Amino acid sequence: MNELNNPKEISLKELILKIQELYRYLFSKWYIIMLVGLLGGALGYFYAVRKEPLFTATTTFVLETGEKNGGMGEMAGLAALAGLDLSGGGNNLFQGDNLFALYKSRTMLEQALLSPNPSDPKELLINLYIRFNKIALKNEKVPNQAIIDFKQDPKLLDRTSLRQRDSLLSKFTQAIVNNNLTVEKADKKSTIIKVEIKSHNEDFSKSFNEVLVNAVNNFYINTKTKKSLNNIAILQHKTDSVRSVLNGSISAAAYAVDVTPNLNPTRQAQRIVPVQRSQVSSETNKAILSQLVQNLELSKMNLMKEAPLIEKVDQPIYPLPMSKFGKAKGIILGTILFTFCAITFLCLRKLYIQILR
Repeated sequence: MNELNNPKEISLKELILKIQELYRYLFSKWYIIMLVGLLGGALGYFYAVRKEPLFTATTTFVLETGEKNGGMGEMAGLAALAGLDLSGGGNNLFQGDNLFALYKSRTMLEQALLSPNPSDPKELLINLYIRFNKIALKNEKVPNQAIIDFKQDPKLLDRTSLRQRDSLLSKFTQAIVNNNLTVEKADKKSTIIKVEIKSHNEDFSKSFNEVLVNAVNNFYINTKTKKSLNNIAILQHKTDSVRSVLNGSISAAAYAVDVTPNLNPTRQAQRIVPVQRSQVSSETNKAILSQLVQNLELSKMNLMKEAPLIEKVDQPIYPLPMSKFGKAKGIILGTILFTFCAITFLCLRKLYIQILR
């Protein structure tokens, strides 16, 4: 048994000796490790001083989706005969994660970037984004001319310029999603949604947050109520048409009496037939108009129930919350990182020398 355990005891002994040897070697190089650590601390301090502060604009709002109006019964069936759907839009539209995805969609972000800056309507938000991020967009052939003027109508651009414009917009929107935008629930159990924009420019954080929230919420409301609004427009048009025909039938009956004054009793057909025809048409259109008016009012009530409620709880105000990389944090992290790198380098260097020997 001792002979079997002997190799293990020797290996453990060698390991301890190697560790002691490495410790003595590193201790002998203490001045190098200390100098490198001091250099890391100095660089960490310099980074903390040069690092620009981060401004956070936060908007929180409560979203209450409209209720789908059911139980219309006979009225919904009558409306279906006219090709209408009084049940309203789907309740699952843009709920949950879909609403969060809408905030991160390229279309919504591009719309917000191409909107005027609320603080300076003469400037687009995308130009402010380019300026504070120090993005160079110069034409090599014409040094003092920008590649793309984002205020220009895209339909007036040639194919090359339009491609460059779309490429830049895609690049900027992806960068905002990755680095600047956060959309989440304030709490897992609550219905409060929080939208945050973080950037190194206070004006951009606040303005872009406000424009993006308004653009997405307006799009959400318009899309949710679009189907009901279309139904109301169709019903209103049909109601006006039937009312016009009904008025025409009443006028036709009166006209038939006016054109036959002092009618010969043997010629009663000249008056009775047009009058009765107009009366039948009037009664029919009256019944149709009554149903259409009821359906129209039901559609308006359905729209009121279906329309979502978005109420803002908090909005960004100046001055925005600012977070800055602390000097002490920079010194400590820089010292630890550079010291670790120095120790690793010395260990690898010693191992390399031993291998060569």
